[in-house]
Formats: sequence, structure tokens, C-alpha cells
Amino acid sequence: GEAHSQSYPSRPVRIIVPFSAGSQTDQLARLIAAKLFENSGQPAIVDNRPSAGGIVAGSIIANATPDGLTFILHSNAFAVSAALYSKLPYDPRKDFIPAIQVASVPYVLVVAPSLGVKSVKELIALAKQKSGQFTFGSAGTGSGTHMAGELFKFAAGLDVVHVPYKGTPEALVDTMAGRIQYWLSPLGPAYPLVKEGRLLALGVSTAQRAPALPDVPTIAEAALKGFEFDAWFGVIVPGKTPSPIVRQVNEAVARITRIPDLQERMRIQGVVLKWTTTEEFTRLVAEDIAKFTKVAKAANIRID
Repeated sequence: GEAHSQSYPSRPVRIIVPFSAGSQTDQLARLIAAKLFENSGQPAIVDNRPSAGGIVAGSIIANATPDGLTFILHSNAFAVSAALYSKLPYDPRKDFIPAIQVASVPYVLVVAPSLGVKSVKELIALAKQKSGQFTFGSAGTGSGTHMAGELFKFAAGLDVVHVPYKGTPEALVDTMAGRIQYWLSPLGPAYPLVKEGRLLALGVSTAQRAPALPDVPTIAEAALKGFEFDAWFGVIVPGKTPSPIVRQVNEAVARITRIPDLQERMRIQGVVLKWTTTEEFTRLVAEDIAKFTKVAKAANIRID
């Protein structure tokens, strides 16, 4: 019951973040850390270990004491790096337990209004008509937005060229200017531009519509049945963590993601807070690794 789960954590917690301070993952980790402290009186320290593909952070967790007191708040970049890197210092399936998904971030398929397409179907038709001439953007080679773009290309059977940018802002600017035809952008940064009418949102990448854009269909319902790309965030613990401890971590974090004002604060950034079972999140991670491995092969993306 409540009293039992309140005993976790009974000692200070360390949350490893594979990205730099100020990133969306980092912001979410700091909110969780603050609420863990409020709920338990135990300090939670956020430890930023940015590196390519989150490999440094992953190695720390793979080798950490499996006591639930050191965990990683990761994004779907975990599954992306598992698919892209030929040599990893850990086994992404065996050395980790995905304890709980805490958030879902839809990507939104955006185009400039000047492109003249009004739907996902129209975009696909135009891209096929102008075969080989269309470009799509991403926030960098091997990023989540790159994988989403390749998955869309693969699912729609398009012949289009990938243009990697330094980051999301640059890709958004070039989409508005018509220098690239489309891209799957994180919802948060695209949202104000969609609201101002400077970009047109054709579809969202998740299985459900985004609460922030209720009138925008999912890509699956608009054109590509079964299409799904969830730029998730979640808590991952060392692979040898005993089940009762995994359950304590799951319950403590689930309690935080259910806080209404926290949900509202994240919703404004295009982040939908969730709480899943360990089984559900483990399945999602495994499915993503398999899906991205297939996409990486098809697109011939490999990082050594």
C-alpha cells in the first residue's frame, strides 16, 4: 500500500541524464527529482552525462549497483543508438530494465503553407510526382527526427533526400522558407509556428492524436495505417535490478507523473505525461529497437 511504497527511496537518488542541462530530458529529470524529494525527503541529484548516442550514460547504468537508487532518464535515443551503433559497450536488451515510460512526445509532420498541400495524402502524392526532388529535414543524422523521417519515407515508399540540420530551430526555419519540403518536428518547438499559421501541421506521429493539436489527425489515420513514432521519455534501471525494487521505482515515478499541475506544465511543451507498467515499457523499447534496426538497414545508416 501507500505507506510501503513511501519507503522508497530511503537513501539519496542519482538520476543520470544522457543529454546536456536545459534539454527536454533534463527538464523532465529535474521535475522528477524535485518531486521525489518532496515525497520522500531524500535528495535526488541529476547527473548530466551527454555523449553521442547516450553511450557514456548507458555504460554508467549498465554497471551501476542494481538497488533502484541510480537510474537513467532516457529518451527514444536509447533505441536509436541500439539500432545505429555497431559496437556498444553494453547489451541494450540484457543490461537494462525499462522500468516506466513517463512521457510521450509526438512529432508533427509540418510543411510551409506555400507548398500547397493540405493533407498527408496530398504530400505523399506530390512527393511521388516530384520523385527524387523532394527533401526532408532532421535535427541531425542519427537523431530521433531523422529516424522518424526515414520511417515515414519507408512507410510511404518515397524517393526523397534527407537533409540533416544542426538542430530543430534551423530545420524549422528552412521548412518555413521552403528550402526543405517537410519534416517531422518535435511538437513543442513547432507548436507556436503552427498556431501562427507559419507552418501547416498535416499529421502527428503517435498512435493517438496530440492533446495540444486535437484537430490534427495521426499520420496512421490520415494515410499510413500502423504508422507510429513515439519520442518517449522513460526511466531505465540496471538489468540485474530485482523485481520488487523495479516495482518501487515504477510506483514512485508513476505517482509523480499523475500530478495534475505537472501534467499541465508539460502539456504546454507538447509533452504528454504517462505512467506505464514495466512490461508495457519493456515491450515498447524492444519494438522500437527492432523497428529502427529495420529502418537503419533500409536507409543504410550505420555509426561505428
